[in-house]
Amino acid sequence: MTANGRRLQDRIIDLIIDSGLTPGSPLPTENQLVDELGVGRNSVRESLRALSTLGIVDIRHGYGTFVGAAPITAFTPGLLFRARQSMRHDASVLRDLMEVRRVLEMSLVEAVVARADEDLVGELDALVAAMESGDLVETDQRFHETLFRPLDNEIALELIGLFWTVYHRVEAELDPPRPGRAEICHEHRTIVEAVRAGDPVAARDALGAHFVDIEERVARLIRQSADAD
Repeated sequence: MTANGRRLQDRIIDLIIDSGLTPGSPLPTENQLVDELGVGRNSVRESLRALSTLGIVDIRHGYGTFVGAAPITAFTPGLLFRARQSMRHDASVLRDLMEVRRVLEMSLVEAVVARADEDLVGELDALVAAMESGDLVETDQRFHETLFRPLDNEIALELIGLFWTVYHRVEAELDPPRPGRAEICHEHRTIVEAVRAGDPVAARDALGAHFVDIEERVARLIRQSADAD
């Protein structure tokens, strides 16, 4: 992307914001953008395609172009590429990713405890029960999404989902988890019990313990890569 291309993207974003357009609102037509911005049609199309990959605009062929929601998940392909590429060398991207996820979740769980109610605890209980016999990976993801839902923090939930998606796409390149299903379910049950008891310190400790095996597996891969070099 050239400097002129980036500037044109910024101008389109400014137009969206200055016009007070919200997600789902139609953008001006291509001809209107050409006239408004004083640039060529191809330049407008290229910029709209680039903004579409970021979720800033939503191109619906046959219907027009609309303002997108710009979800953080739009960064998934790029982050996944970096993580997979790093796995071939030192796994540093995955290590950094897991550190950020651990810090994020552990820093937020105390606020969850303060806002938790019986309905939330009941949902978490049901998800742990589902882990014991169902799809462990899918239910584990739903558990973490449900745990942090009371915060009403859309950015945090999207970040947790982004980290989760990238990690599980590359997890097969790590050693298998040491804890079995029963131990993993117990880890989650411990988190639920801390939330039920209204104990933020216990909740933080339980959540931190949940990351130990993952981080150890990533550390082993990093050591193996260093030994191979």
